[in-house]
Amino acid sequence: MCIKVSQSDNVFGEPALCYAHFRETYEAAMKDDAPKPCLKLRAGDTYSGKQGFEYFEGISKETARSDGICMHILTVPPGGRAKAHKHETHETAIYVLSGNAVMYWGDNLENFMTTEPGDMVYIPADVPHLPINPGAVPAVAVIARTDPHEQESVVLLPDLEKLVP
Repeated sequence: MCIKVSQSDNVFGEPALCYAHFRETYEAAMKDDAPKPCLKLRAGDTYSGKQGFEYFEGISKETARSDGICMHILTVPPGGRAKAHKHETHETAIYVLSGNAVMYWGDNLENFMTTEPGDMVYIPADVPHLPINPGAVPAVAVIARTDPHEQESVVLLPDLEKLVP
């Protein structure tokens, strides 16, 4: 995770906090018995999701002590295809920033939608889906989910893979 503090963050015009001091403050705030602070995080490190994509770390139980939400950035490379999956008991909201993608969804992935920049997509809990970027440029989206651990509720559905060309 990359956390940045700059002078623009300091409304009093004082010199910015040094990274070491800020890191110490952040680690103290992340202890379970500490009051939860407001945090500003910047996408930095990535992790491999069960769905087959790389995600930029964002807001989660692990990074911000959130109790009921996670939010991260997903970049789907040209030709990228997720594994068929669902998020057990958790809803998902997606805001497409750039690029185009398609998504198959439903019990047998029988439904199809296309997305483009500016679209907002809602996926109810437990709905199987499989996104694909058929375009020549990366598709980038902000994804929020009601699972603070982000990957905990992911259930892969390999039997559905063959249903999507």
